[in-house]
Amino acid sequence: MKKLLFLPLLAILVMAAQNTATYNVDVNSSSIAWTGRKVTGQHTGYVKVKNGNLTYADGKLTGGTFDIDMNSITCTDLEGEYAGKLVGHLKSDDFFGAAKYPTAKFVITKAIPQDTKGNYKIIGNLTIKEKTNEVKFAAAVNESNGTINASGKITVDRSEYDVRFGSGSFFDNLGDKTIYDEFDLQVSLVAKK
Repeated sequence: MKKLLFLPLLAILVMAAQNTATYNVDVNSSSIAWTGRKVTGQHTGYVKVKNGNLTYADGKLTGGTFDIDMNSITCTDLEGEYAGKLVGHLKSDDFFGAAKYPTAKFVITKAIPQDTKGNYKIIGNLTIKEKTNEVKFAAAVNESNGTINASGKITVDRSEYDVRFGSGSFFDNLGDKTIYDEFDLQVSLVAKK
């Protein structure tokens, strides 16, 4: 009797597994652009995707994860010495402590389809400096010929990750030296079977 119940369950599990595919992130085709703002302006740059994957089942995104190489931070709005100083400061313990915390990580906990056109509400856990917080954002995800293109903008509150320098959440009377807590990560992932 137990065998009779087990066989249909096994068949269901095998069929479910066949409809699920894992796509590996192509780090050379993927990018993360960052924008940080302060009272007197903003700075922009890139940080590299280290690795990752996305899972797809029955034509829908179901999960995924990617790692960010914090030592790859660049600046695109300054040049030469000024860009070098900013990047060095961002990698320092004042900000992301890249020597001690070389990798940040994002893990999808829910991918909620918003329509049939590939728009999703993504809920996941972002880990920076070994502190993990839930983030939510809209993403566009499309699969074609064995390749997934996924993009979305994550707004991060750095105060939740103990990134304190110039933050009005931790220091008073900063005036025009205030650096806003929220920064944006424009994530563009390309993943292949």
